[in-house]
Amino acid sequence: MSFLDTLASAFKGGGESRVPIARGYVSPWATAFESGSGKAPFEYTGAVRRAFVENPVAQRAVRIVAEGAGSAPLNPTDKTLAALIGASSAGQSLIETLAAHLLLHGNGYVQIMKDGAGRPVELFALRPERIAVVAGEDGWPAAYQYRLTDRTLTIPLEDDSGWPNIIHLKAFHPGDDHYGAGCLAAAEQAVAIHNAASQWNRALLENAARPSGALVYDAGEHGGLSPDQFDRLKAELANAYSGQVNAGRPMLLEGGLTWQSLSMSPADMDFANLKAAAARDIALAFGVPPMLLGLPGDNTYANYREANRALWRLTLLPLAGKILSGIAQGVEPWFPGASLSIDLDRIPALSEDRERLWSQVSAADFLTAAEKRALLGLEPEGETK
Repeated sequence: MSFLDTLASAFKGGGESRVPIARGYVSPWATAFESGSGKAPFEYTGAVRRAFVENPVAQRAVRIVAEGAGSAPLNPTDKTLAALIGASSAGQSLIETLAAHLLLHGNGYVQIMKDGAGRPVELFALRPERIAVVAGEDGWPAAYQYRLTDRTLTIPLEDDSGWPNIIHLKAFHPGDDHYGAGCLAAAEQAVAIHNAASQWNRALLENAARPSGALVYDAGEHGGLSPDQFDRLKAELANAYSGQVNAGRPMLLEGGLTWQSLSMSPADMDFANLKAAAARDIALAFGVPPMLLGLPGDNTYANYREANRALWRLTLLPLAGKILSGIAQGVEPWFPGASLSIDLDRIPALSEDRERLWSQVSAADFLTAAEKRALLGLEPEGETK
């Protein structure tokens, strides 16, 4: 069997046929013309605008995770592969961009750009909301469609020589075979509550930072106000006494008019606690300890150092490991045996854990020097990368 035949066999599962798969009907990433209903179950572009663009908590949580994963020190076994991943493409950092895409959308797509000799020269992260999986007869991906307004570009899974064209990374989705589930869909309700609470605060501030009142007219024996009098009084009240500029302005009332202030009930005043609870839900959805976002009243972690360590252990390292292993597997035909991992010894937040491990391994007299180096993740003595 030739090399290309072996490679194609590896990508297609060898000589055995795979079980068929199908698109899950619960997928939130169906476009309007795919679902047939005229409306997508989950509108990603609007959700990104409401969360990442307009909500400070969600944006900061995504930036902490994406920038942390993108700045993590690598421990590659191939310098050429490390340079390919570390290079910026169209102004974007590959790892940071893929981390943000996986957080928000649940899917990450990397297009492998090749030179005339078929070697990869650039890795570019595609916008996930523009990608649709084209399934083959058995349901497995055969190609990917990149859609931009009225243009559609079909990218085959492999080129004419059997080399891969695109790498698909996805978070786990229990109800869909083709697409992953992002954190944004789970955080959307919390984002909506937090944004609504912020709008409430702004409206309250523009109204003298206190609840409004009622202008009561004592008709007495003269009867009620005429429609013209009612409209004129309402317009004068809105123009002269409403808004932030007119806060605290004294009111001049004519005979029969009385101003009655209205107070908030305890339930109405609970919106501040509701906003804080929504902010914690947003942080929880994106895997960021609330303490790192400066949220008040959160005592889950004893101190900032412990929260930062938990961020790396529970969120950054698993996400970066998923991205790096997926890229390494996708480019494995050009870099056989190469691996990508995070250099844990160069992460300041994990320095105490690594120092404890080094002390324990160094004190183990029953281990040989080679076994100690293997436990610490070091190359055998005398070998260089």
